[in-house]
Amino acid sequence: RETPEVVSLDGKALRRAYEKGLAASPPLTVSAFAAETRLCLAAVSPSDGENEVEAALKVVELIDLTGRLVTADALHCHTRMAAAITQRGGDYLLALKGNRRHWLRRANLQLADATPSIAERTEISHGRNEWRQAEIVAAAEPLMPGHQAFIRITSRRDQARPLMRLFMASTLMSPQRALDLTRAHWQIENGLHWMLDVHFDEDLSRARKDNAPANTALLNRLARNILQAADAAKVPISHRIKKCAWNDDYLINAITHMR
Repeated sequence: RETPEVVSLDGKALRRAYEKGLAASPPLTVSAFAAETRLCLAAVSPSDGENEVEAALKVVELIDLTGRLVTADALHCHTRMAAAITQRGGDYLLALKGNRRHWLRRANLQLADATPSIAERTEISHGRNEWRQAEIVAAAEPLMPGHQAFIRITSRRDQARPLMRLFMASTLMSPQRALDLTRAHWQIENGLHWMLDVHFDEDLSRARKDNAPANTALLNRLARNILQAADAAKVPISHRIKKCAWNDDYLINAITHMR
C-alpha cells in the first residue's frame, strides 16, 4: 500500500487494580490500535517479572504488519522493537528522547548538518491555532534494523513556546506524511484509552486478584470493538451501550456482525 495503515502501540494502567501497598505500580495492558478502522487489534498484559517493553514485543508478534506502520513512544525505541516490526513486514515511526541519548545526539547533529525536507501546517481546533512543522533527513547509517530517517516535529499552540519532538523512521517519507502520521498516533489515546475510562470506568475497577486485571482489560477492549462496529450511523458509544441493554435484537446483531 502507498499509504500504510497506522497501528499505535501504547500501555494503559488500571489505576485502582493494585494489591495493597502497590499503588505506585498498578497492572497495565499494552494495546495495538488501528487508526483507520479504530479497532483494538491486540492486547497483552505483562506476566510476572515482565514490563511494558516485553508486553509490547508480544503484541507485535500477534499482528501481521504487512502494509502497516507502527507508532510508539520513546520507551519502545530500541533495536528489539525495530527488529520485531520489520520481521513482521511493517514499518515504524518511533519517538526518540533522552533515554537514547547517543541516538538523540546523532539525530540532532544530522538535522543540523544536512538540508532537511520541510513542510509546515497550521490547523484550527477547538478555537486554538496550532502550527506544526516536519523536518526529515536520511540517516547517514542505520542505528537499528530498518532505520532510514530522522524526523523532527516542531509544534506551537497559540502563543505558547514551541515544542520539539524527534523520531526514528524505517522509511524516508515526505514531511507532509510525517505530519499526518505523528498526529495519527494520538488516536489510541482519544479513541481507545479515553473511551475505556469514560464509558467502561476502567480506571475505577478494583479487580486485582491473579489474572482479574488482565481479563478485565481484555474484555473491555473486546466489548469496545463490538460497540465500535455495532452501528453504521454516528451514534455515540454511550447510546450504543444503552441500546444493547434495552434491545436484545440490537445486542445479538452487534455481537454476530463483529468481524
